Amino acid sequence: MTTIKTLKKECQYKFKEKGSLFISQGFPAATTDAAEEILERVRKKYYDATHNCYAFKIADGIFRYSDDGEPSGTAGIRIFNAINHFDLTNIIVIVTRYFGGVKLGVGPLGKAYYNGAYELLKNSEIKELNLFLRTSLKYNYKHSSSVHHFLSKYEAVIENNIFTSEPEIIFSIPAHNYEHLKFDLESHFPPQNDGKRPVKLTESIEKIYK
Repeated sequence: MTTIKTLKKECQYKFKEKGSLFISQGFPAATTDAAEEILERVRKKYYDATHNCYAFKIADGIFRYSDDGEPSGTAGIRIFNAINHFDLTNIIVIVTRYFGGVKLGVGPLGKAYYNGAYELLKNSEIKELNLFLRTSLKYNYKHSSSVHHFLSKYEAVIENNIFTSEPEIIFSIPAHNYEHLKFDLESHFPPQNDGKRPVKLTESIEKIYK
């Protein structure tokens, strides 16, 4: 995926169904660790709730959902389906339930969890993020001007400069521009007598969305 849609900010939606209070919350979450930290925080906040059901979906393909004690298939997968309905990624949705004394039945219960997530996301602010690759290059000082020229040409965003005997620039670049940058650098800076290039991209590449 070169673009994804996710939440612009945290959001909440509350409703009651036959005495039970449902609190739906959505959060941006770019990693599994971030999603799990959010889940733990919500569980602590609503420690006295009957259930904290959830679903999350991350851009690297990882997803997870849980019924948290509700009948199998009535909660987690319903929340996950609502996330997919809006084609959202890098997100966790948690629906907390305080049981009101009246059992809803499997069908209505599943509908309540789906609607809780659906209404939450329908009224939330959505943003689109583009895929960037975070990497770095090492270069000889005398080529500093040319290096910055090529980085600017391909819309790279410099995140850090490391000044040592062999300086290094850590940057992120739109994914569709990476191969063009690589081609230009390799063409412009061929191997020297010692077999090394004076400007070389490192092998470390991290996918990020922003």
